[in-house]
Amino acid sequence: MVSIRKWLSLVLYVMLVGALLAACSSDKGGSTTTENPPPSNEQTDTNTPDDSKETDNPPAAEDGPVDGGTLTFSSFTDIVTINPIFINDTASSDAAHFLLAKVYDLAPDGQIVVEPWSLAAELPEISEDSKTYTVKLKPEAKWTDGTPVTADDLIYTIETIKNEDTGSPARSTMEKVAKTEKVDDHTVKITLSEVFAPFQYSLVIELAPAHILKDVPVKKLLDHEYGKDPAKTVTNGPWKWTEWQKTQHLTFEKDPNYWGATKPHIDKIVYKIYADQNTEVQALLKGDTDHTSAIPVVQVEAVKKNSSITLIQEPGPSYEFIGFNFKEDNFPDKFVPFATQKTRQAIAYALNRQGMVDNVLKGTGVLMNSPFLPGSWADPGDNAVNYEYNPEKAKQLLAEDGWVLNEKTGILEKDGKKFSFELEYNAGNSRREAIAQVIQSNLKEVGIEVIPKAIDFSIWVPQHLNVGKYQTILLGWSLEDPDPNADSIFSSKFFPPAGQNMGWYKNEKLDQLWVDGYSTIDQEERKKVYAEIGKEISTDLPYIFLYRYGNATGIGPRVAYAEEDAPVPTLPKGYFYHVINGGSSRNVRLLNR
Repeated sequence: MVSIRKWLSLVLYVMLVGALLAACSSDKGGSTTTENPPPSNEQTDTNTPDDSKETDNPPAAEDGPVDGGTLTFSSFTDIVTINPIFINDTASSDAAHFLLAKVYDLAPDGQIVVEPWSLAAELPEISEDSKTYTVKLKPEAKWTDGTPVTADDLIYTIETIKNEDTGSPARSTMEKVAKTEKVDDHTVKITLSEVFAPFQYSLVIELAPAHILKDVPVKKLLDHEYGKDPAKTVTNGPWKWTEWQKTQHLTFEKDPNYWGATKPHIDKIVYKIYADQNTEVQALLKGDTDHTSAIPVVQVEAVKKNSSITLIQEPGPSYEFIGFNFKEDNFPDKFVPFATQKTRQAIAYALNRQGMVDNVLKGTGVLMNSPFLPGSWADPGDNAVNYEYNPEKAKQLLAEDGWVLNEKTGILEKDGKKFSFELEYNAGNSRREAIAQVIQSNLKEVGIEVIPKAIDFSIWVPQHLNVGKYQTILLGWSLEDPDPNADSIFSSKFFPPAGQNMGWYKNEKLDQLWVDGYSTIDQEERKKVYAEIGKEISTDLPYIFLYRYGNATGIGPRVAYAEEDAPVPTLPKGYFYHVINGGSSRNVRLLNR
């Protein structure tokens, strides 16, 4: 199991750690970040009076959290939907964390657990053959319209996600479900078609309301108002969705009828959306937001100068990559310039990945060669190929693969086609903008033309990523659960729109290795399989794995948590860990209280 370390707060003040892909997607969904219009004057009207900022040396919240107050988080990305069947990006997932309860939650050690706010009443009962899971839900759980959360909701969510016609990015997590049976109103028996070792993590999910959506044709669910209109979106979490001013902010208010045994202390949570990361930092410095989890490296020193802000820099469980697209329809004349393995390896040698870490990430990243968390039991170590920066080796491989330099243009050519492609990334992400420029410069040195292309998030995800329409992408995945299975990203069974293999990559050997990896419960046997996957995937290179990274996170002075509730950087939504227990102390005033 992944070794997970917990961040402890100093006294009782939380160190919220942005370990999720700042502008990256989970391994159960796509990627993030957007460039939005500048915030309106209404957004900056939420500043607290100057006396509320006198917290450079705040006293400890010895009497525990106090009900009330507003907690403000910032983002440079708007949401797409909070319908859990389609959540595929960081911002939407963040919003869902406050609004929708999960069946099971994750503990700091990566094990699934039942929390007071979990929908499950107890851990799943698993059969001896590891193919049947019985889940019991809490009878007291309710949606915001008063309707009970029942077995029907769990069955509906599972069956809809696994339906290929739905187009859910989470389909791979439910693909092995052969049958769901309603035992009683709050108990479901789930039978798998085969052993699927990661399935327990498939149950760390939010549910969709069957009573609202069951009669909607699955092909029309994506465009349905549920998940996009606060007034028409029932939820079952501690807070309810009351407002969405697109590209401006979202508002979540404490649900007075919340069913959980543990009640939220914070009255209101505002999710503010800024034009870009630099604007976010200015908002943090002014006190307009309490938490910013994507501070650009170039802004870190400015934040350090403000003694009232806690700054945290730690690589999280996220990695960045260049993703190749192998579908001919995405290229002029249907010519895919990096169709061969040797050319992809040449590109890998041509990239100064360590230079990216040193100069752009300022040493806060760690090189990665495979899609497995370094230090975890599945880490293939030296079995994965490490491509050191070697432009001469790159030129050699390119020449061997038939590329010839056009002396007039300085660009390589093959079969009358020049070596040129677009590299897409999300607008507003300063790190990716800088990395794209490095990639462009590095590859130009070996005769490859790269055309960086920043695209607004709201367009990029549905029109490019989800349907696999691009040439190459600069993107990141967060290793959302502790299990290393990643067939949903790399197996040819999961092409768009019903899967996350957005680059249309096919490798029959890898397809089988993923099956071998999840078909046994024995961890030592699985470890051998993932070592072989690490070798194969780093040799064939559907991605060029760049580095593991984390965003510098800034925390304002108006948040209080107990140590046991301090965020956990290596968990999905680790920066919101146990936020339900957070509140203002008697001596610390939260923003907008």
